Amino acid sequence: MDGFSYHDIFATKGIEYLIIITFLVLLIPFWIVLNKQKEIERKIQKALGFLSAGILRIPQGLFYSKNHTWMYMQKSGSAMVGLDDLLLHITGEVKFNHRKNPGDTIRKGELLTEIDQNGKLLRILSPVSGKIMSINATINENSGKLIEDPYGEGWIYKIEPSNWIAETKTCYFAEEATNWSAHELERFKDFLAVSMKNYTPEPSMVILQDGGELTDHSLSAFSDEIWKDFEKEFLSLN
Repeated sequence: MDGFSYHDIFATKGIEYLIIITFLVLLIPFWIVLNKQKEIERKIQKALGFLSAGILRIPQGLFYSKNHTWMYMQKSGSAMVGLDDLLLHITGEVKFNHRKNPGDTIRKGELLTEIDQNGKLLRILSPVSGKIMSINATINENSGKLIEDPYGEGWIYKIEPSNWIAETKTCYFAEEATNWSAHELERFKDFLAVSMKNYTPEPSMVILQDGGELTDHSLSAFSDEIWKDFEKEFLSLN
């Protein structure tokens, strides 16, 4: 046909397409290997007992309160409430002294439960107001659930919230929660440095020489006085 000319774009831009395809072919395996390596490093750190931001589990769809509790609104309208992974890594295995029962009402900032480790206590305040719907009684019988699945089977209370939107405005969510948890871990390191100077002459039991990493469950090595100081510094809602 007159006035019509055919251009083979693959002939004119073939090299560019080949470069792009080659780049993608190389990038995808590299990305997979890199992520696998990070996961392996996370598992190694956990197995060795290191506490670093890289091993923390922080699901992005939950609300995280300043006192290291988390909340998740279910379809039923009840909010699941539990302890975040950082707090559990700091304390280690604990038992619960429940202070509220199904049918009770609670206001944000009131005592919800106590976590107990061989008589050393931390008071956990409620991150939300509402009516107590149920308690997870199985976590004291099988405390491994709390450590293994803190955001699932390790939930503590289910509360029907009375002021959900207003009270979750001060919570951390998604990437902000991840950044906050990393900052809290650094703040905890500073807290321990001060506490060790005040209460114990044996800093090596907590701070590792290799990179200054913390040991997992580091708070369990300290006295009741340090647990009380930790509660004031990290578990307040003010």
